[in-house]
Amino acid sequence: MTQTLRELIRERVEKLNNIPTVPAIIRPLLFYLERPVDQVEVQRIVDLVSCDESISAQCLRVANSALYFRSREVKSVHGAIVVLGVRQIREILLSCSLLNLLPKDKWVIDPLIFWEHSLGCGLVSRFCAKKANFKEPERAYLAGLLHDLGELVNMLGFQEEFNAAAQLAKSEQIPLHQAEQSALGFTHCDTGKILAEHWRLPEDISEVVEHHHNVQQAKLHPVLVALIGLSDRLCMANELGYGIQDSNHWQMEEDPAWTVLTRDYPALAKVQPAQFITEMQQYVVEARKLVRSILRA
Repeated sequence: MTQTLRELIRERVEKLNNIPTVPAIIRPLLFYLERPVDQVEVQRIVDLVSCDESISAQCLRVANSALYFRSREVKSVHGAIVVLGVRQIREILLSCSLLNLLPKDKWVIDPLIFWEHSLGCGLVSRFCAKKANFKEPERAYLAGLLHDLGELVNMLGFQEEFNAAAQLAKSEQIPLHQAEQSALGFTHCDTGKILAEHWRLPEDISEVVEHHHNVQQAKLHPVLVALIGLSDRLCMANELGYGIQDSNHWQMEEDPAWTVLTRDYPALAKVQPAQFITEMQQYVVEARKLVRSILRA
């Protein structure tokens, strides 16, 4: 990408006045996420969640979903926090904040589909992180949730060109980022990186946003980037994508993300790819049910 093009993207990012409250929402939540759990007041979280009926309902849906194998129904916000834990409640709060990011008339891709993929990728990323014994599965969730931020820039700042890219991806059955490169000369990874810098997002999240489609280029946090890259591909392969069929036949064991993860986590290397995929497919089914119950309520 040329310097001139980079400057154009940066200029458009700085003019995205449609979403002026986003940094004010995300930065404090990210900062709060870094605090030790024992320094967080549970009652404060309960009070915050209880003030919003929509968020309260979503917390209860998550707590009662099949992903948590509850034998009894959770009926209160306090009970949901006990089941989910403070960190996951904060994740839900962040997710809810992001759902209202774009005016509905600005979407080129169906917003429900976009957020289904983002939330689904967050859930799958955390599950993969736990399978790999990655020390910060909550961080993987957050990175998975935010990995496609560049799509927001493309839809707001380059609406006509992005529409052409989406149509090209559908007609040619190629990944969206490849179609973006052909139609725009850059991808959502490029614009996402610039937006992440503009919002001053943490370095590891920024690297995921920039390199989740090119894991080999990640130098600072390759494992986190690999976790999100692999989860993104698993979601796309299991009906948690953008409805764009990729004609390329994907083999997980040949994916660079899998190579990185099995290199750094020997225990994962002992797992048969077919067994891993089967387990992940079962999880994606439940994740898909959950995100659709949240978004379509």
